[in-house]
Amino acid sequence: MMSLMAWGESFDRLLECKTGQLVFEDFLRTEYSDENLLFWLACKKYKKITRVTEMTIAAKRIYTEFVQVGAPRQINIDCVTREEISKNISQPGPNCFDGAQKLIYGLMENDCYPRFLKSEIYQDLLEPAEQQ
Repeated sequence: MMSLMAWGESFDRLLECKTGQLVFEDFLRTEYSDENLLFWLACKKYKKITRVTEMTIAAKRIYTEFVQVGAPRQINIDCVTREEISKNISQPGPNCFDGAQKLIYGLMENDCYPRFLKSEIYQDLLEPAEQQ
C-alpha cells in the first residue's frame, strides 16, 4: 500500500494513481466539487485526441458539460477564461482548455487537496497502511 503514502507527498502523485483519482473524486463529491476533477481528467483525455472531427465533438461535450454558464457540472473559472473558450469552441485546438485546466488544477491543489489529506476518507485508508 505504498501508493497511499505517496498520495500525501504531492498532488501529482495522487493524480498519477487511478485509485488515488477515484478516492479523491469520492472526497470531492462530499464537498460538491467533483466537477473539478472530472473536468481536469476530461481535458487530459482531450489532449490525446488527434483527429479533428473527434476533437471538435469532445470539445463541445466538455464545453456543454463543464464550461458554459449553467452547465450541469459548471466549473468555477473567471469570465475571461470562459469567454476565451467560448470564442474558440467552434474550431477547438488541442490547447483549447489549457487555461481553464491550469486554474482548476491550482484550485484543487491549493484548496481541495489539503482538505483531502485531513479528511476521514484519506485518514481511514491511511491507518491500516501505517500499521503494517
